[in-house]
Amino acid sequence: MPSLLSNRLAQRVLRPAFTLVEQRLERATNALQADLDALHHEVADLRRQSYGLGLLLDHAGRDGHRMPTATQLDTLVREVTTVTGASGDHARRDLTVAYRTVVALEALGVGRLAGSTSDVCGKLATVPLLAPPNEDVLEIGTQHGLFATALLRMLHRAGVEPRLTIVDRLAGAADGAGTADGEGAADGAKAAVPVPVPVLVSVPVREDVVRANLALCGSRSGAQARIERGASGDPEVRAAVSDRRYGVIVLAGDASSVQAVLADLECAEELAAQRAVVVLDGHGDDTRPAVAEALGKHLANGSRLKLVGRVAGTAFLRAD
Repeated sequence: MPSLLSNRLAQRVLRPAFTLVEQRLERATNALQADLDALHHEVADLRRQSYGLGLLLDHAGRDGHRMPTATQLDTLVREVTTVTGASGDHARRDLTVAYRTVVALEALGVGRLAGSTSDVCGKLATVPLLAPPNEDVLEIGTQHGLFATALLRMLHRAGVEPRLTIVDRLAGAADGAGTADGEGAADGAKAAVPVPVPVLVSVPVREDVVRANLALCGSRSGAQARIERGASGDPEVRAAVSDRRYGVIVLAGDASSVQAVLADLECAEELAAQRAVVVLDGHGDDTRPAVAEALGKHLANGSRLKLVGRVAGTAFLRAD
């Protein structure tokens, strides 16, 4: 039986319907192609934008990228509110300001700001919220001075005009190639997962570099900062910095051994003002087990320092 569509009469009768279907298909195809072309252009624009953003925020030259996820920020907010008692909105606002400060200083500064984004921003936001008892700040271990600069700016923002003292060997050797812990947690993850990323920095750890970065503070707090070269356990260094009691003490020095961390904790014990905030860097870092071990030993000996809590990889203590 011949096909109905091969019948001339059927073709004449159905031709208007075929034409209508073809027109509708053509319109739909043209609309779909237009949407695909627009999407292609949007993706190309996003790729160009993300490349530029990556140059500003990726891990090149520092400890991991500076692109936190919403989940990581939410985790930080919870940790900061737990340690400080601040409201969630207050903690989120200060963490946002801290993040902007980090991005700005790394873009303008010399060298790098050590630590993951969560760790650095957590420290910067938490210290002012703990309301240090006075304006004196002691940082043991400064590297290039960028964290000290960021902390000065955050304290200024909280209404404190800080006086900074830095203790560091400032050995002068370049902080060269190696690996560091970045943040590899995705938006659905419970916490940031450290992943090794390459760190390629050739900036020497010298006083001129530190002072160049402190100048970015934009106030006399940075310009008048006191720098003592050496370790916290050196008698001449201890004597030089013992002329005052500090409201904030940041311990970010040698974490290669328990003895080195204990020396820094003993220095903090001696020089902390009443109600001082002591910041112990690397407490939650599995690559620096000496930090947690040293803190446990120090607190077990009847210390006046009391553990308040932890934000990201940093322990916060109060002095009685």
